[in-house]
Amino acid sequence: MNATNGGVKADWIPEYGFHLRKAGVQFDAVRVDGEAGRRLADLMEELVGGEPGPVVTESNGRRGVYFLVPPGSTAGRPWPREVTTFNSATGRISYVPVPALGGDTWPLMWRYPPTRAGRFVHTLILFNAAYALLS
Repeated sequence: MNATNGGVKADWIPEYGFHLRKAGVQFDAVRVDGEAGRRLADLMEELVGGEPGPVVTESNGRRGVYFLVPPGSTAGRPWPREVTTFNSATGRISYVPVPALGGDTWPLMWRYPPTRAGRFVHTLILFNAAYALLS
């Protein structure tokens, strides 16, 4: 599977639908549910002056917002209690839903799709924004 978005190739993006990807391999993830997650995505866009990196949203259930960050960057940080981290810390296995770049991916969609290989949400900016918004 090699999904392409404007010349960007990412093996972890499915060609159609959505798949679960093991956190800690190509990326870690931070999830914030509901309206708070959407407000955090808006704040991240404002802080970085545009597209903050890959962000996935859910349209049903807890309406989670997943911020994809570099692998190994979420463990060991005291995130606010509203934040769920997905990583491969010792003794932990977690999976993150990733939609295709097009087609039917409901209930998932890209709020900000990947723009280039290796480009993720900046973990430290996200960490500080989460504390500013959720604390």
